[in-house]
Amino acid sequence: MLKRIAVMTSGGDSPGMNAAIRAVVRVAIHEGVEVWGIYNGYAGMYEDNMVKLESRSVGDILHRGGTFLGTARCEIFKTLEGRQKAAENLKRRGIEGVVIIGGDGSLTGAQLLSELGIAVVGLPGTIDNDIWGTDYTIGFDTAINTVVEAINKLRDTASSHGRVMVLEVMGRNSGWIAMTAGLAGGAEQILIPEMTVNLDDLCTKLSKSRDAGKKYSIVVVAEGVGSAVTIGEKIAKDTGLDTRVSVLGHIQRGGSPSVFDRILASTLAEHAVMALISGISNVLFGSKNGAVVAIDLVDAIGHKRTIDTSTFRLATLLSK
Repeated sequence: MLKRIAVMTSGGDSPGMNAAIRAVVRVAIHEGVEVWGIYNGYAGMYEDNMVKLESRSVGDILHRGGTFLGTARCEIFKTLEGRQKAAENLKRRGIEGVVIIGGDGSLTGAQLLSELGIAVVGLPGTIDNDIWGTDYTIGFDTAINTVVEAINKLRDTASSHGRVMVLEVMGRNSGWIAMTAGLAGGAEQILIPEMTVNLDDLCTKLSKSRDAGKKYSIVVVAEGVGSAVTIGEKIAKDTGLDTRVSVLGHIQRGGSPSVFDRILASTLAEHAVMALISGISNVLFGSKNGAVVAIDLVDAIGHKRTIDTSTFRLATLLSK
């Protein structure tokens, strides 16, 4: 049984990371295991920037967005020499395993770290909801609620002025945010990188909607499709419709985590700690059909999660 573990957050921050850290620390302490916090992800591991955490160290953070441990990119960890130094820092402190909270890149780093004799368990912390093997990632629910709130507000002004509102949301390689929030927000058009986008067809559809009596339209664009500004300019030019563009940006990453994200983070973190201190390594804990599941880490990072085409079809159907 492991007696000393660490916890860290890596990559882009997501609401619920603090809830996960809190659960890791308190569950581990309850089990008689010492916990260390690694500041700024793999950069802190490489720089030996760590601190012992007590139960009170994670008080008053459950409701806070972001991550109090910080997060950063670390190019040197991508090298074998960088990973070896990071692993040596852990071993020198007697840290036998690490709970790593992050997205695809962070989990890839976890797998590489495990090859140097450090036990690792991952938690899917990313607003993109693009981790294979889990239905939901920590932070996704909060992010899509932020986007839906923005759509609701844009709809008010769009209806008042009879405009087309183009909203750009995060999702370089994944359309989960745009698709899910677009469906929930009643967007007339949703553009995601997983689906072929024909801007001429988009303009034709918007023109037909206007001719059919539709007073305004909301277009949600995942950033991976292209610049919403460029798309908005084309819509205005080709249709003659009064068009405005909003880029939501990093607002989607912040904010107090939703109830769903707090519970998801806490539940997955408990399972991660119990697995890690029992000697289980190289797994990711996620949620599938409402149940907590353990996913082989190699499988999780080796597969790409595809978009739910039935949800996209429904969003298209209901937007008419």
